[in-house]
Amino acid sequence: MSIPRVLTIAGSDSGGGAGIQADLKTFASLGVHGMSAVTSITAQNTRQVSRIHAIPIDIIKAQIIAVADDIGFDAIKTGMLYKKGIVESVSSLISKFNVPLVVDPVMLSKGGANLLDKDAIDAMVNSLLPIATVVTPNIREAEVISNIKITSIKKLKEAAKVISALGPEAVLIKGGHLQRNGTAVDTLFWRNRFNSFEGKRINTKDTHGTGCTFASAIASNLAKEMDVIAAIREATEFVSKAIVHAFRAGRGPGPVNPTGAIIRSANSFDIFLDLQEGIEIIERAPRMHLLSPESQMNLGVALPGAESKDDVIAVPGRIVNLGNRVKASSSPRFGASKHVANTILAAMSRDSSRRAAINIRYSDIVIKECKKMKWSVFDYDRAREPMNIKMREGATTSWGAKKAIDSAGMVPDVIYHLGEIGKEPMILVLGNSAKEVASKVAILSEKI
Repeated sequence: MSIPRVLTIAGSDSGGGAGIQADLKTFASLGVHGMSAVTSITAQNTRQVSRIHAIPIDIIKAQIIAVADDIGFDAIKTGMLYKKGIVESVSSLISKFNVPLVVDPVMLSKGGANLLDKDAIDAMVNSLLPIATVVTPNIREAEVISNIKITSIKKLKEAAKVISALGPEAVLIKGGHLQRNGTAVDTLFWRNRFNSFEGKRINTKDTHGTGCTFASAIASNLAKEMDVIAAIREATEFVSKAIVHAFRAGRGPGPVNPTGAIIRSANSFDIFLDLQEGIEIIERAPRMHLLSPESQMNLGVALPGAESKDDVIAVPGRIVNLGNRVKASSSPRFGASKHVANTILAAMSRDSSRRAAINIRYSDIVIKECKKMKWSVFDYDRAREPMNIKMREGATTSWGAKKAIDSAGMVPDVIYHLGEIGKEPMILVLGNSAKEVASKVAILSEKI
């Protein structure tokens, strides 16, 4: 089976966060074969671009021709082209290939360095945009190309139409800096229709390489023969994961991580195995049934960077009391827990390493034994729960866990409450992994 092939024509980022480096990571993560024609070499890090060296045009063309003559490609993505002569030569050459072309009109670095000469902008408008399948300017770039100041969604749509008239098949203006109700809005103008792609704005400064990664993901999806809307939708989700998995590197904005989707899959498998091991520990513990509450227990563990209960794996139907032992009622699944998951998410908001928890039966004896083992133990009072929290299903555990964590000034080993009318008292034991939490509770079961 042949693998889709994508060529990136762009600059090299010595810091590894954007440019050719980000493009190739994206291609590999999306299962396409990535190839490159380097247009310029930059000396840059997370804070600045200090030097730029343009590659001779004949070398750039030779790279493209070498790939075309032997390997071929199913899509092309352009990034930093830098010089007028490079833009014109690359446009002339790649216009001969009948494959989708994604143009990321890279003009400025995040630090403000010019990555496209002023006299190259007209060359891009006149020679590159007319042959593009998709062009992906951010708001600043769209303003330069369209000569429209974008201050609203209405103005953004006007700019998209103006850019579309220059010849590209589809115009996608990235609206990350134009928020609407806390969301980032990207607007696509394709086949005389507008489509919006909204995503939750992720509160982080580690976004270096977002544009390169996004355009490369779109090109990868077009190489897989997706239509424009599907390619952008999938790329949007891909980039969100890349931002979530961004990491601290250097002293400026850190790079997004195009391998985030792969990391999530690997982490999902790892925590599934962790939870399975934790379940086995609980099921083998001969006195575990003594810790089972009336509402039954559940054990959960979250993915690194978890944001919702869908990022927490637990046991559907819970771990049930069979009289003299406990048994998981079904195989683990993401999104299977609400109350335990909410406690884990509250814990992770304070300490990202505290990703697992289990709920057990409350008794004074259990709390006393927890304290004897030198576990940190904190409670919260459900009677103080605000009415707006009471009225929201599942909100109590999150609110209560945060109260206990705030009181402790950390994430404690144990959080408990004494219940209220119609609500069973409960203890939650927390830890860094399902295996750790299960082992702690197994020890506890032997002491009561």
